Amino acid sequence: MQFRVSRRQIIQGAAAAAALTPAGLAAAAPARPWPIEEGPDTPKICLGAGDAAWPPPMEDAPAHARQAARNSGFGGTLAPKSAPATDRESASYRRIAQLGVTHLAYGNVGPFPWQEENIRRAIERAKQFGLTLQVAMVPVPASILYARRERSADLEKVIASIQAAGKAGLPVVEYNFYAHRIIEGYYEQVGRAGAGYTAYDSDLEILIDGNGVIVPGLLRDEQGKLTPETLAANPNARRIKVRDLPPLAGEGTHSLDEMWTNITYFLKAAVPAAEKAGTRLALHPNDPPAPVSRRSGQIMGSLAGWKHLIGIVDSPANGITFDCGVTREMGEDPVATAEYFASRKRINHCHYRNVTVVKPYDKYSEVFIDTGVVDMFGVMRALVRNKYSGTVYPEHPRALDYDRDRGPIPGYPGGGAYGGFTYNVAYARAMLQAALASA
Repeated sequence: MQFRVSRRQIIQGAAAAAALTPAGLAAAAPARPWPIEEGPDTPKICLGAGDAAWPPPMEDAPAHARQAARNSGFGGTLAPKSAPATDRESASYRRIAQLGVTHLAYGNVGPFPWQEENIRRAIERAKQFGLTLQVAMVPVPASILYARRERSADLEKVIASIQAAGKAGLPVVEYNFYAHRIIEGYYEQVGRAGAGYTAYDSDLEILIDGNGVIVPGLLRDEQGKLTPETLAANPNARRIKVRDLPPLAGEGTHSLDEMWTNITYFLKAAVPAAEKAGTRLALHPNDPPAPVSRRSGQIMGSLAGWKHLIGIVDSPANGITFDCGVTREMGEDPVATAEYFASRKRINHCHYRNVTVVKPYDKYSEVFIDTGVVDMFGVMRALVRNKYSGTVYPEHPRALDYDRDRGPIPGYPGGGAYGGFTYNVAYARAMLQAALASA
């Protein structure tokens, strides 16, 4: 068989080869300034105000650790120019800023109901470290959640807090609306190289005493089973699965329709107040996303619920905290979900984390941000493509030995601290830069 190549084909082939050379590639692609940084029209990586408060500052470390730090230099170190931060807030803010993070969530804005002066003070405090406080979470009193007698007076306190936030210049007010948050289903799972994962199982067994109170300090094995020692130490306790836990006296039982009625009452007053104040509301989804929790319906326990919420009052001030991890825990597609809400300008805050799911709603694990089944790059690209310019919080770090060696880590079982947050921030920033570069 003979092949005949024309002069035109030879020229075209040569041109294609030249385009693949470094010079050709440079000429074909427009130069991009590096590093690609956040701007007014891009998503912004943030951390919570207290996320770097643990481990404690070096001043609180044991004497041998302080001595080791002093002896670790090669060729000399800079003399200290000022006294190191000794209070936890200053230490946390400085560590956050060292990661290149410029935005902050969940700052200490003072007691409820919020006061404008306290919020301004929190904003100015963050500015001292080069940080912009973007989000704070307002408590929603139980009277509003469960339509109790005093809810009208308590709603005025929430509205006053929203108004104070707007006057002080706080862009986003986040809130929860749980009938009950079924965190009883969390337990620590052993992850890669022994790191801690936070797992959830609706069939997890709990021990309750004769008064129906959960026995504290339960120890489990790597599969989440109660250890024989724990069972032997509590012979009179009753075993019960998380899904079967009875209602709490302070919460009662509430149907799904009832909870929708209650949040409708709330939104019709709070959203206009937020619009007028120049701030936006962000409702966090149910996490864990159990549709029924201690026999009460959960309005934010499904994607249909998220969509219904933003239609109750049609306003950008009525938005959600989009959580791609929770989205996958419900068995939904995080990229498509991000597209849906971002294209409608209803994402007012974003939680950015990864999970593996055995059974949607019922059994899953919160894992390292670079593993799991969530397309983290796809989510970030959807946010960038839809010009989302709010905060992206790479939350729920995994428990690393670096953090655990410094003492017990507060918070969720299997959850981490500053070392884990550092890992999350680095990964999230890489995803953001890649998404911006490919936009």
